[in-house]
Amino acid sequence: MSRPREKRETGEQDLFRSRLDQIINMKHELVRLAQAIDWPVLEERFGAVYSDGPGMPPLPTRLMAGLAILKHTFNLSDEVLCERWVENPYFQYLTGETFFCHTLPFDLSSMTRWRSRMGEERIMVLLQESLSLAVKTGAMKPADTRQVIVDTTVQPKNVMFPTDAKLI
Repeated sequence: MSRPREKRETGEQDLFRSRLDQIINMKHELVRLAQAIDWPVLEERFGAVYSDGPGMPPLPTRLMAGLAILKHTFNLSDEVLCERWVENPYFQYLTGETFFCHTLPFDLSSMTRWRSRMGEERIMVLLQESLSLAVKTGAMKPADTRQVIVDTTVQPKNVMFPTDAKLI
């Protein structure tokens, strides 16, 4: 089974590139989120969908899952997310980058293919991980998940229907 590429810490410095952990505030909320997420659990669950085949190896699970988290946290389109990822070191740190990147390490269509490959079941795992993390960090209470309130308020519209008296 072909597993996603994993980034391994070599401990080596790169003279011409900036390490993210040396230029960002390590107390920033996205840094704390990156440190709190159980990435090995997500890699184990999401890695099961990959199989051997020709072509490039899959992108790292942390990169793709991190992008999904950022996309839904900030309500961004894929295009805007990728633009912000290139310019935001905190986005890059959350997705597992060690050094600041000036270009995307993937094609924009990779995000769509990853979401379709994961399916609803595995995306629910990502949702469960984020909810358990919110409870663990105190951002949400367990009682907040017991009841869901759905707003079904109907907004009046100025729409003419064929059964209206004016149209007959």
